[in-house]
Amino acid sequence: MNFDRNHADVVLIVDDVPDNLSVLHDALDESGYTVLVAIDGEQALARAAQARPDVILLDAVMPGMDGFEVARRLRQQPDTANIPVIFMTGLTETEHIVAAFQCGGTDYVVKPIKAQEVLARIATHVQGARERRQARLALDAFGHATLSARASDGRISWQTPLARQLLQSHEAGDGHHLGEAVRDWLEAQAVLRATGGEPHPLTLARGGRRLSFRLHEATGEDEWLIVLGESSDVATIEALGLAFKLTAREAEVLYWVVKGKTNRDIGDILTLSPRTVHKHLEHVFAKLGVETRTAAAAMALERVRQLAMR
Repeated sequence: MNFDRNHADVVLIVDDVPDNLSVLHDALDESGYTVLVAIDGEQALARAAQARPDVILLDAVMPGMDGFEVARRLRQQPDTANIPVIFMTGLTETEHIVAAFQCGGTDYVVKPIKAQEVLARIATHVQGARERRQARLALDAFGHATLSARASDGRISWQTPLARQLLQSHEAGDGHHLGEAVRDWLEAQAVLRATGGEPHPLTLARGGRRLSFRLHEATGEDEWLIVLGESSDVATIEALGLAFKLTAREAEVLYWVVKGKTNRDIGDILTLSPRTVHKHLEHVFAKLGVETRTAAAAMALERVRQLAMR
């Protein structure tokens, strides 16, 4: 079933008590919302994945799968991870309220439900969700490589098609989680930003192509917007390899020496140990007939200039 997003906003109500469903359904319907209902956790997950509602009203206590588990599973799936979840609960103890937020709840209302209060909460969260969705659609339309991921575990909650493509082509993510190097970087940058520091970008290189990651802004608690960018020096690296009879890896190492990178920097970029970079560099020195990084860089720069003039 497909819903026209240009018309009524969609609300999914999840409650195992028919009377509760009836009251909420009537109030929301009269206010112009498209209303879907589910009477248990499994049905709620299926309806959410199919319809992708603008907001979910979720009963905390239900037989079988309770609302807390439903919320956790919603947050684990990229297609439903960003849907606002408003818990409906008669549990007013602090630990239950904390549990609702920890499992992914956005807000909560206490039973017995007051229709006007629920409508006010829904209006606020639907507006925020609509603005975020419009921004994401704009990023998709203009071909931006952008994604949102959790710093704690690297789970991707949303990504543009271009971001997915770049992650896969550089083996930096599987579409659901960031790769280990990117995940470690994100976790470190989130801590740095939280302590008032200035985050720094990450660059990964693969066969002369570079993929950069830049922390943009927080999109929620523990969740961050990341901007990706790709550049390529394949032609230059191949030219250096041919000019000096270097292997592909030696040519990459020489290229980054020209860029002024240290062995440790080159190792991070090419995912090599500094010791391995050093061994490649020794081979480069031997083939170029030089003894220092400066001399190797100077020869490489001169050859690049010659090639550019042809």
